[in-house]
Amino acid sequence: MTRRLAIALLAALCITPLAAQGTKGWKLRVDKSTSASDPDGSGAIQFMAMGGGFHAVNPQAAVYWNPANTASGTYTLKGSFKLLKPSGHTNYYGLVFGGAELEGAKQAYTYFLVAQDGTWLIKTRNGDEVVRGSNPADVAPKTMNEAVAKPGADGSSVNKLEVRVGADKVDYVVNGTVVHSTPKSAVRTDGVYGFRINHLLEVMVEDVAVSK
Repeated sequence: MTRRLAIALLAALCITPLAAQGTKGWKLRVDKSTSASDPDGSGAIQFMAMGGGFHAVNPQAAVYWNPANTASGTYTLKGSFKLLKPSGHTNYYGLVFGGAELEGAKQAYTYFLVAQDGTWLIKTRNGDEVVRGSNPADVAPKTMNEAVAKPGADGSSVNKLEVRVGADKVDYVVNGTVVHSTPKSAVRTDGVYGFRINHLLEVMVEDVAVSK
């Protein structure tokens, strides 16, 4: 065996496939459609590492998280979302935070999402119930804003989302523009963070991280 071949074989043994590296520790919870007029697509969800982030193909809606990723107190959560394949109707994708018991019947989290039609929304989930936070007036339903990028001619768009959790309020940011603010008490903020992609979408997700 030549020295060059030996080095090549050693390198091959030390390399783990990127998908195995990038998705290790991550979990997903499928949220199947219960609407006969808005059914899920066929096939299974595909979730893989790609580049510096993740590539998700979602016939069904799902929440993605790593239990090691948590945030509390004051912090900023960011994530970049490239919609690769919009659906035939409006579906949402974006950040999840304040998560707890995500694998069980008492799942709870807040989510800040955008859609291909230029709208955004903020909701809180408690178990199987989706509510608009402890005070409905403080967490907004879908709202149009020019800051939300819509798909271009190639069907793709990029939206960079932020959730800025302060001492008393939370700012929700799309592509550098604050689109809404709520009292901190109106939503869950302490807990696991990750992202959600609704059904019939294909999205690249990058730079999901928290900073103080």
